[in-house]
Amino acid sequence: MANTVTVKELVDSSGYVVLSGEEFLGNKITTSEISRPGVELTGFFNFYPSARIQLLGKTELTFIERMTAEERLIVMRRLCSKETPCFVIGRRLPAPAELMKAAQEAGIPILSAQSRTTRVSSNITNFLEGKLAEQVSMHGVFVDVFGMGVMITGDSGVGKSETALELIQKGHRLVADDRVDLYQHDENTLIGEAPGILRHLIEIRGIGIIDVMTLFGAGAVKQTNEVNLIVNLELWSKDKKFERLGSTEEIVNILDVGIPKITIPVKTGRNLAIIIEVAAMNFRAKTMGYNAAETFERNLEALIKENAQKGE
Repeated sequence: MANTVTVKELVDSSGYVVLSGEEFLGNKITTSEISRPGVELTGFFNFYPSARIQLLGKTELTFIERMTAEERLIVMRRLCSKETPCFVIGRRLPAPAELMKAAQEAGIPILSAQSRTTRVSSNITNFLEGKLAEQVSMHGVFVDVFGMGVMITGDSGVGKSETALELIQKGHRLVADDRVDLYQHDENTLIGEAPGILRHLIEIRGIGIIDVMTLFGAGAVKQTNEVNLIVNLELWSKDKKFERLGSTEEIVNILDVGIPKITIPVKTGRNLAIIIEVAAMNFRAKTMGYNAAETFERNLEALIKENAQKGE
């Protein structure tokens, strides 16, 4: 079943003023695309995207003012389709009386926004893309480390939450513990957040559930974050080979977004929090164009070539 958002959720998140139709705020929004009716105001409705939020700004309202009252009512009634979730008017401009009448008849709320119309369009689109995007949940712990979104995965009991707690003590921020809800923001960006019931909470075996914001302050938590790196904790085994140079990079596809993944062996005496900090800084260095593994390989090749020339 496709995700939907109600007009009331949009109002609550944006602070838009309801000009009319408060009883219709339960109307559902099913697409993040916005319509600014243009040719429709001239009477051409062949390709009218009626299921979208209809956004009116100064340009549209100025054109509407040039019509007669009868023409306005005819066009407004055609704009007010049964599929239309709501109208939004930018710049706190007044709504035409004919639109108020037609929208009331059709059961469509009219909202008023303070910002200029292009900004209103951008804000609504960003909000709806996050709410309507396909979502998946993953088992793990999600933390913000030096501004990088690091999702810690691994088998139950491997030490994910304890590692996250140590990172929090070192000044990093918790986004989610145990379950991470993920959605695609755009083709290159994956966003993670905690389910509402688990927000700010972390479970430590032997202690139980603790509220991170209460114990460490508001600066120790974050609502959402981009996922930049997956760190998989795996119990060390002498029979398993782990990456040593970092020259090979594993990519995990989540909702069609490729996320780099590294596997860290867990062994008594290893400080996983420091290792994850270094992993995050190393990943950032790679995104800025510096790769230590490539530098090592170049230096090694140069040394081999130099020794070979000496032996000739």
